[in-house]
Amino acid sequence: MSITRKIVLYSLLIISVIFMMFPIFYAFMISFMQGGEILRGNLIPDSFTFANYQSAFEKVPLFQYLWNSFYVSAVVMIGQLIVSSLAAYAFVFMTFKGRDFIFFVFISTMMIPWEATMVPNFITVQKLGWLNSYSSLTIPFFALAFGTFLLRQQFKTIPKELFEASQVAGISRFRFFWNVVLPVSKTSLITLGIYSFLTTWNMYLWPLLVTNNESVRTVQIGLKQLQSQEISTEWGVVMAAVVVVILPTLILLFIGQKRLQNGLTQGAIK
Repeated sequence: MSITRKIVLYSLLIISVIFMMFPIFYAFMISFMQGGEILRGNLIPDSFTFANYQSAFEKVPLFQYLWNSFYVSAVVMIGQLIVSSLAAYAFVFMTFKGRDFIFFVFISTMMIPWEATMVPNFITVQKLGWLNSYSSLTIPFFALAFGTFLLRQQFKTIPKELFEASQVAGISRFRFFWNVVLPVSKTSLITLGIYSFLTTWNMYLWPLLVTNNESVRTVQIGLKQLQSQEISTEWGVVMAAVVVVILPTLILLFIGQKRLQNGLTQGAIK
């Protein structure tokens, strides 16, 4: 690649990064501003103060919301890893009648919009008595078609002869799954875990529908609650809460970016 092409390429990349990161940077700056500075359109605050962060935690139970989101996201992540890995293992290494058809139907659910299943799911959790509980926020999301598809593609790269040899040696199916399949598929499992955690962390509509008290509500609802209270005067407080909420997701993305990219392409490339 010539020097001119490199200069053009890197210039375009730098411009793209600036456009993508500017909203986050500006939100971070606003979180340190007072109301008058925001109205004047300041890009940098005159003086950095943490008063907005203190107000954000005082006006809504932000600590409780953060804990609820972290707990729900972690439980959903673990549940999806368990269910998706076991389902993918069955679709790859176990032979039964109608296996391919069942997998086709299972994957077809990815084409159904989540909004179309919201009412039946709500009626189900209501009849089970799960409203205003962690169960309604976690259990309905354990079965994930995308996760099963992702892990199935990875599991298919493991030679069938290895599984047949383990059967001849008297190794149980679960032991083969635990000692061979999972260690080999570590990258895909980490990818699915990151995807599940971030998706659940950013969920808004379903938690709003199945919860109506602060004890189990998640942080996205807390942000909306704070915005409704402060939209006319104190955007700095709202942005301070936004920074607190997006910080864990940004850290997770930066740490796991390489594994996330590798995991999403590994099965397809192989």
